[in-house]
Amino acid sequence: MFHSGELTGTREEQHTAVLSQLQSLIEGEKSAVANLANASALLHYFLKDINWVGFYLFDGQELVLGPFHGLPACIRIPMGKGVCGTSALQRETLRIEDVHAFPGHIACDAASNSEIVVPLVKEGQLLGVLDIDSPLKGRFDEADQDFLERFAQVLTEGLTLPLSLY
Repeated sequence: MFHSGELTGTREEQHTAVLSQLQSLIEGEKSAVANLANASALLHYFLKDINWVGFYLFDGQELVLGPFHGLPACIRIPMGKGVCGTSALQRETLRIEDVHAFPGHIACDAASNSEIVVPLVKEGQLLGVLDIDSPLKGRFDEADQDFLERFAQVLTEGLTLPLSLY
């Protein structure tokens, strides 16, 4: 059971607590949709100064909108397009201080000014991306990137291949 409350301690201690909560939420659950929904809710609750957090799942050709929290979003993103498609194609985290300066940025929410996208990869297979937007420019730093990459690793370790959506 999840208990809400203000996290205390250092930033690293808070990150450790959230990773522990994620592990507890996904343990034993085979549904990727359920796990991704809980993961996006957990990040939405924990992260400050964000306006969108969620997942795009790779269907073999493009990224398709998955569980998220925020305003309605773009449904399909071609590989190599925008921050999400570029991160997925390169299979590397992209931390963008000003999305308006990113070539080919796809604007789903006009309030977004910075973004971080972490690819989800398991056993060499691209599953999708974790995408987080903020209305603040330069919102995400190296500590956020490290935490979110660890978050993605815990999450993907808990997903069963092939993904069971239900």
